[in-house]
Amino acid sequence: MTPYDVGLLILRLVLGVTLAAHGYNKFFGGGRIPGTARWFESIGMKPGKFHATVAATTEIAAGLGLAAGLLTPIPAAGFVALMLVAAWTVHRANGFFIVKEGWEYNLVLAVSAVAVAALGPGRLSLDWVIFGVNNPLMGWNGLLIAVGLGLAGGLGLLLIFYRPPAKQAG
Repeated sequence: MTPYDVGLLILRLVLGVTLAAHGYNKFFGGGRIPGTARWFESIGMKPGKFHATVAATTEIAAGLGLAAGLLTPIPAAGFVALMLVAAWTVHRANGFFIVKEGWEYNLVLAVSAVAVAALGPGRLSLDWVIFGVNNPLMGWNGLLIAVGLGLAGGLGLLLIFYRPPAKQAG
């Protein structure tokens, strides 16, 4: 074990638990799935209950998968897809900075997950237990899987389901 492995573990845990907490909150926090569904409907993600459930489930699965370092590029792709959809539907019009509800946070989560996919999860991961030093899911493969699958998922979701509400004149 090296400082590199410990650093990757810390990064994976922080990223993964953070995203999983967002999913948990959609299921069990404040408005739960019905409240999240109403909000999703209001931003143009219809049907709201379907998208609230899919988003919450994906946040938990991708978060825990990245934290555990299990098939790392796949949960990283989940981060990319989720953050692309969030950035486009909610934060895009607000500019870059998070202090004005911009897409800065979405970018940091997605790119950090992609970096982990490219570097590999390190020795303190389930991928190491499964693949050892010859992990075929890291390096260029990990980067391409995370970015390609993530962009395809996020863009596909937006193209198929996103119908932004009409702006009211006023």
